[in-house]
Amino acid sequence: MRNPYVPQQLPLENLDYNNFVSLLSEANRNVARYDGLLGSIQNKYVFLSPLITQEAVLSSVIEGTQATFQEVLEFEADESKFKDMDKRNDILEIKNYRAAMNHAVKRFGEIPLFLRLIKEVHEILMSSVRGMNKSPGEFRKVQNWIGKPGCTMEDATFIPPSPEKLPDYLSNLEKYMNDDDKDYIVQAAIIHAQFEILHPFLDGNGRIGRMLIPLFLFTKGVMSDPVFYISSYMEEKREEYYYNLNRITGYGD
Repeated sequence: MRNPYVPQQLPLENLDYNNFVSLLSEANRNVARYDGLLGSIQNKYVFLSPLITQEAVLSSVIEGTQATFQEVLEFEADESKFKDMDKRNDILEIKNYRAAMNHAVKRFGEIPLFLRLIKEVHEILMSSVRGMNKSPGEFRKVQNWIGKPGCTMEDATFIPPSPEKLPDYLSNLEKYMNDDDKDYIVQAAIIHAQFEILHPFLDGNGRIGRMLIPLFLFTKGVMSDPVFYISSYMEEKREEYYYNLNRITGYGD
């Protein structure tokens, strides 16, 4: 019988920053340049609104939704034109993603990036759409696994930590999110990877995990707004992305 994965606690002890100093320097310069550009835009939120919607579309497409950016705009202009329930559900998932992200930003003035906020965001994300019967806003209390549709635990590609150990790992992740590691961009990547490894919800883990990257950079002041969107890149580099995640769980990279 296969056993659930046992991840490392954070912060990672075997991470050698000297291996990628030049890459980090370039990444931090580019992020600072991007944030400076955003800060110079007149009527910034009018300009960014379509980008927020586009990120919601792309992040949802990774999970299998079929709605386009144009269809979301048309739905918001006149939803009566959309009779197909599958299409309506796809669009609602995208709208939920956008609403969840906006909720997180508004709540940052009240609470930090704690598990409580992540659960709130998840509840909004899964409201009245596919997965709404999978405990929205609650961490799982049963074992889950990742693999082809309908596969058994024995045939799974990956088995996340057991529900008994999950609270301890989530508490550790929460503490790490609110600590300061050596580099915030690396820390954001570690947080994202650890969240995906824990797979704490029964559904919606991928979308929440992608949200955490801009939200974390925003909380640490790296970004003046949480508008650092990466779903397009992740979709383009999907095979490389999953290969590297598997390197973590398979080889401890």
